[in-house]
Amino acid sequence: MSKKPNKLINEKSPYLLQHAYNPVEWFPWCDEAFEKAKKEDKPIFLSIGYSTCHWCHVMEKESFEDEEVAKLMNETFVSIKVDREERPDIDGIYMSVCQMVTGSGGWPLTIIMTPDKKPFFAGTYFPKRDRFGRIGMLELIPKLNDIWKNRRQEVLNSADEITNSINKISFKKSDEEIDENILNKAFEEFSRRFDKQFGGFGNAPKFPTPHNLLFLLRYFRRTKNPPALEMVEKTLTEMRKGGIYDHIGFGFARYSTDKYWLVPHFEKMLYDNALLLMAFTEAFQITGKFIFRKTAEEIIEYILRDMTHPEGGFYSAEDADSEGEEGKFYLWTEVEVRQLLSEDEADFIISVFNLEPNGNWYDEARGIRTGNNILHLKKTFKELADDFSMDEEKFYDKLNSIRKKMFEWREKRIHPHKDDKILTDWNSLMISALVRASLVFDNKDYFQAALSADSFIKKYLFDWKKLLHRFRDGESAIDANLDDYAFYIQAQLDLFEATSDAKFLSTAIELDKYLYQNFWDENFGGYFFTSKQSEKLIARQKEIYDGAIPSGNSVQLLNLIRLNKITSNITYDELAIKQVHSFAGEINRMPSVFAQFLCGVDFLFGPSIEIIITSKSKSLTENAMKEISKRYFPAKVIIQLNENNLSELSEILNYLNDYKVNDEVTIYLCQNFVCEKPFNNVVELIKKIEAI
Repeated sequence: MSKKPNKLINEKSPYLLQHAYNPVEWFPWCDEAFEKAKKEDKPIFLSIGYSTCHWCHVMEKESFEDEEVAKLMNETFVSIKVDREERPDIDGIYMSVCQMVTGSGGWPLTIIMTPDKKPFFAGTYFPKRDRFGRIGMLELIPKLNDIWKNRRQEVLNSADEITNSINKISFKKSDEEIDENILNKAFEEFSRRFDKQFGGFGNAPKFPTPHNLLFLLRYFRRTKNPPALEMVEKTLTEMRKGGIYDHIGFGFARYSTDKYWLVPHFEKMLYDNALLLMAFTEAFQITGKFIFRKTAEEIIEYILRDMTHPEGGFYSAEDADSEGEEGKFYLWTEVEVRQLLSEDEADFIISVFNLEPNGNWYDEARGIRTGNNILHLKKTFKELADDFSMDEEKFYDKLNSIRKKMFEWREKRIHPHKDDKILTDWNSLMISALVRASLVFDNKDYFQAALSADSFIKKYLFDWKKLLHRFRDGESAIDANLDDYAFYIQAQLDLFEATSDAKFLSTAIELDKYLYQNFWDENFGGYFFTSKQSEKLIARQKEIYDGAIPSGNSVQLLNLIRLNKITSNITYDELAIKQVHSFAGEINRMPSVFAQFLCGVDFLFGPSIEIIITSKSKSLTENAMKEISKRYFPAKVIIQLNENNLSELSEILNYLNDYKVNDEVTIYLCQNFVCEKPFNNVVELIKKIEAI
């Protein structure tokens, strides 16, 4: 008998469509569902997840596809499914509820709430039946039904109390200030948490959190304190060596389940790879290390090969599971490697990637080693090259040649599910990462990929002065949130800095104005996550914590600073200062969890520089730009002025009318409100910058 679809069948979200044939009578988040709950006097069962979430798949198979569980759910609740990546506003509120009520969170997120959206129960994954101290759905649902029917007033009181508490969790403007010592305090916190043996911070599970590393690189630039750079180099190197990295197809998995970076949670996210691309690019700028450059280039190869829409946008994620098994696509047996490769090649790969006859992948369900291996390195490229009496580049070339054979073989396997929705915020991170990499590595293809993605957003997700959040299957939808605006403004500023094309600056200014008008908190400063025009939920959150992704407030702080430096409009500076004051109290308490925000604070305290490169010849200004971009000095803005853009750019930036454009290159450098004598030699300019 064919399965009957539920109301998710007409949705665009891959996650919701995965549940469209569940026997649970799912609704998307919509008025119809809440009206039905009120009419039938039922609580709401809200389930939030995303399409590449392993434990979301497990709960679906165990419970949501089970007729017995579905019958109970349909009798007791009106059930709603939400894709957290489509609706981060809903997810943010109810994840805060879960963390407040249970002390932890994660996905799948399970919330039971009243028909007016007020939560009274929260949890994450629940099996079908009680197991190892975790209550099962068949036991939980009757208990919740009894509480709803027989202890209603307690439920309503609890729901009101939780809702009131969530509304109080918003940052208020404090009387505290932030001084330069906050950067030292953050560094000390990272130092205490740093794993000297395996890199990263804390114990298992370990997340990449690249903005922590971006802060430490800036701290090293400021203080020349060697441990700051050592922490970054160690962490990036160990991650690149570990199983968290896909050594055959490239790209990083979402996190490591152990402290060694060996056993990943195999899903790959666009945002992780964008942020890690930034970190490896900046680490190469400082150190010039071969492994950092190659890793950055490999991440880009993966994204452009596997995660790019034909028109240029970037897909969201790839699943951990294939054929119903986590990691199956990525694992190798020694026998398989020997069948595929020549004897010499197989010996080389088994040695380099540390394959074991019995495997290093432990099947917890069966309690055995299956012979499958997670490929990983125990040594760096340089160390391995020495072992094989080769130089580093020749070793890499040999490894890469054999890797391509393994990649082609692996392509015949059944691939994990790809979440092909295109999100404005995550795409914007990748645009920024590609622009920066294109400048550092002098690669026009990377820049063209960034331009194509930007054109995609402008075509499908830019509605006049507003952004939309999601595109999939021909449909653009969902009002953009703070992250969409902040990350896209950042991308526009990066594109402007690379090209000095006025259209990118105009877009950044236009969107920043809209963001201020619709997201700024007039009472306490900072930006709300949702627009004042967005759907009214039980709370309007204001986020500053830099978790897996930097917060929109953190990125927007840097945007305001850059806009001020580029335009000389003091309004941007005033907003940036208000934003810092708004969050000062929270940041002073534990600065290391606000690493991206502190990148902005580092820029504010300086030293920072403004550079204007002038020449009638566009090629001459571009060549000077390339040389400057190879050096690491993140607290800067650069404008190229030539005959191609002089007129258009001067209309936006009136002060540029005072600059003369001659045949030769003339470079103007200003720092700390003081301008140097103009330079006609890029080498002399770079010497000056490096001395700052």
